[in-house]
Amino acid sequence: MQSQHPDDTKNMMLAVALAMAVLFGWNYFYAAPQIRAQQEKAELEKKRAQDLNSSGVAGSVPAAVTAQQQAAPAAAPAATREEALARSPRVSIETPSLKGSVALKGGLIDDLTLTKHHETVDPKSPNVILLSPMAAPDAYFAEHGWQAANGSKQAVPGAETLWQSTGSGPLTPASPLKMSWDNGGGLVFHRTITVDADYMFSITDEVENKTAASVDLIPYARLYRFGKPHTTGYSVLHEGLIGVPGDVGLTEVTYAQALDEAGPKAFDVKSGGWIGITDKYWASALIPDQAAPYVAVFEGRKGVAGRPDLYTTEYTRPAVTVASGQSQKVDGLLYAGAKQVKVVESYETKHNIKLFNKLIDWGWFHFFTRPLNHLLDWLYQILGNFGLAILAVTVLVKAAFYPLANKSYESMAKMKKLQPQMEVLRERFKDDKARQQQEVMQLYQKEKINPLAGCLPILIQIPVFFALYKVLFISIDMRHAPFYGWIHDLSAPDPTSLFNLFGLLPFAVPEFLLIGVWPIIMGITMFVQMQLNPPQPDPIQQKMFSYMPLMFTFLLGSFPAGLVIYWAWNNLLSIFQQYYISQKAGADIHLLDNMKRIFGPVLRLLGRGQETKS
Repeated sequence: MQSQHPDDTKNMMLAVALAMAVLFGWNYFYAAPQIRAQQEKAELEKKRAQDLNSSGVAGSVPAAVTAQQQAAPAAAPAATREEALARSPRVSIETPSLKGSVALKGGLIDDLTLTKHHETVDPKSPNVILLSPMAAPDAYFAEHGWQAANGSKQAVPGAETLWQSTGSGPLTPASPLKMSWDNGGGLVFHRTITVDADYMFSITDEVENKTAASVDLIPYARLYRFGKPHTTGYSVLHEGLIGVPGDVGLTEVTYAQALDEAGPKAFDVKSGGWIGITDKYWASALIPDQAAPYVAVFEGRKGVAGRPDLYTTEYTRPAVTVASGQSQKVDGLLYAGAKQVKVVESYETKHNIKLFNKLIDWGWFHFFTRPLNHLLDWLYQILGNFGLAILAVTVLVKAAFYPLANKSYESMAKMKKLQPQMEVLRERFKDDKARQQQEVMQLYQKEKINPLAGCLPILIQIPVFFALYKVLFISIDMRHAPFYGWIHDLSAPDPTSLFNLFGLLPFAVPEFLLIGVWPIIMGITMFVQMQLNPPQPDPIQQKMFSYMPLMFTFLLGSFPAGLVIYWAWNNLLSIFQQYYISQKAGADIHLLDNMKRIFGPVLRLLGRGQETKS
């Protein structure tokens, strides 16, 4: 048996690392740096919050965390969402993208259903519910209002305030909702809510002062979410509190991190930006006047006395002075809906919202991810099938990197041709490793081969393929998008399984055994691609490489079908590319020899069995 050479070990380790990179490398390139950045931001934000609270700011920027702000709305829980909705008179919301209602009790936007999105792939399944009222299970709602400042005793609207609607029809893109409330002490509060055809609400709060003295009031907006929602659990995707509070930059706090914090995370913002709560496909965001200063707060509080955990994001603007006989108003926006890239980007431009596109989790390689997403969307519009768009964009990416891949495969082909000479050198100088390395390097120089040339082009391509992987993972267009045959939802795993003969046997299969047709196709393509290379000289290395396709088949079995189809198609293209370049370079193609080596004993055994029977 040949002895294992250091070069073989290095090659083996490099190949394993590259093969595993797309699955696990993201945790190194994306998740770990992001977590470190979040930790650094957290320290800075805690210090800002401490400085802000200790300074007792009450002038242009109010103290961010007060007893009134800390107190969450309280309501006896309802058995159902419908029961909770019935506790308040309501004005309905009717748009092409949303249906729901505004609660006149509290003036809350707390009932939203997404009319273009369903819970399952079945078009008759219920629509996705985004916002729910305070007393409902999984309550999630937006609140806008005023707080009394400077010890004022004037009553302000609260959770129990019953607003009066001045109109008779529903809230639609063509007809705003106007409400008012008189506090009985000389202040009249007015609220106007408008909505567009997609997911943006505009809220204008106005206060009219009929008293003999000026009044100071603090405007605020707040998102409440009770109970931890279902999350995908993937580290490549952020779910939880999110925002771009002014010049602080993108800030992401997971639900778990929000509960682990010692206190609220406060940001003293000069102006600009937004704050919100995000899921994989849905989000809500509060967007203050982009020219006004504010204090933003992220907070998570563990539930007590049987109440669920509470997550909030809020902004508080400087106190507004309303002179006697005068009125003052403030404006704000609320985004509540699906994270559609075109819609989000159009709002960023239309309303000049700072970095609103960051509501989409583009990831660490955003400079690749966003263009790839636009390319994928363009192909989707042309081809009419998201699966076909995945295949097309993979071809275009492979074509763009063909010169690099060509150099890589050519270098590997030349290395293959040198294998016999390298084995001779290893055998000749097996007792002198330094001389062996020297002779090998001289052979490289003589043949004008750079041993790293086969690796560097692949390493350069990894960020782009990470970005494409990310695009497919976050794209809402892939959700419930059909492909062909049995794939009715590209965002869900392949529903078939080898372990019940792809549905022929009448029993369900546990999730970890859902090894469907497409994961098997992916495993086969990966196996064939590996057999284009000569067998490893060391038996242990060869066994590791032999088991890798099987391991990846099980790993990808639970992945969205769209990602598995992309990976299988990418492997198939790589097989043709590597075969063509190896043939062009005159290098040996080991596919048939490897197949005979692997399957020859099995075929011979089967042949003997037939001879015995005959």
